Amino acid sequence: MIDRTSATAGLSRLDATQKSRLIYDEARSQMAGRLWRAALGSTENADVPASTAAMPEEAHSIGLERLLSLLSTEDASPSPPSGATGENAVEKPGPAPAALRTVDVDGDGANARYTPMLNDAAARSGIPAPALAAIIDAEAAKGPGGAWQPYSRNPRSSAAGLGQFLNGTWEGEAERAGTWLNGRARENGWLDSDGRVRGDKRGALLALRYDPRASIEAVADYASANVQSLRKAGVPIESGVADIARAAYLGHHLGLGDARRFLAGGLAPDRARKLLGAQVGAAAAERRIAQAGGAVAAHRTWLLGYVGEHIRPERFG
Repeated sequence: MIDRTSATAGLSRLDATQKSRLIYDEARSQMAGRLWRAALGSTENADVPASTAAMPEEAHSIGLERLLSLLSTEDASPSPPSGATGENAVEKPGPAPAALRTVDVDGDGANARYTPMLNDAAARSGIPAPALAAIIDAEAAKGPGGAWQPYSRNPRSSAAGLGQFLNGTWEGEAERAGTWLNGRARENGWLDSDGRVRGDKRGALLALRYDPRASIEAVADYASANVQSLRKAGVPIESGVADIARAAYLGHHLGLGDARRFLAGGLAPDRARKLLGAQVGAAAAERRIAQAGGAVAAHRTWLLGYVGEHIRPERFG
């Protein structure tokens, strides 16, 4: 619960520029969320999206590129406050990775300890720190005050750690040349002469998912690879932090292969049903599928709605 007295006192200490920035960021965030929901044809407050029969025809195969273009439209956001120009403007981030500013409802900065790790990973990978923070915030379990839990574990899969990496994906990143995790695996002697994970070292490697720095660095490498691959596949991802974060999250959440198929509207119904069930549970998935008129539409609506609501790097930058 938010202490309103403390919150009011905190606001009173902000100067005019800081208050303007706070109002602007919140307004832009809310507008972005509404645009995502509008693009999907969903009502703003509905817990379960409306049937796709009520959606505009375009929304059935809208794709990430259309959503990103909506979010980057010049007239889609309120005018920035005075001074928000150049590399300090939200719409035009500077060439250097943006620094992370941890925001927490109780004012204690529950995730402040991760700031240096996020900035280091951003500087190395080129993925902005707020984008990395947004991905982790959407993936990790949270404790008091919204604190990310390094020992997060998904009971429905093998996903674990701040980045919720599956066993196979984590091993793949350890074997992929040039990643932070590959360097650590080589240093520890966890790879064989062919660069594959040794069977007797697999447990030690997988346990490293619970190390916050390892997980953050892996999120950064995976995001960088996925964004590059999606761009090569023809997805027009702009350079804005929000664009990068949402594209990276789709790759992180689905895996590159499914992300490509998802953006092309080509997920098979059985695959879409399985993915949706893994996220919301089998019973809830079947209810959504019945309302949407099919598994592909139900999964697409849920995932794009989730991304629009939860992948919000402006909260951290």
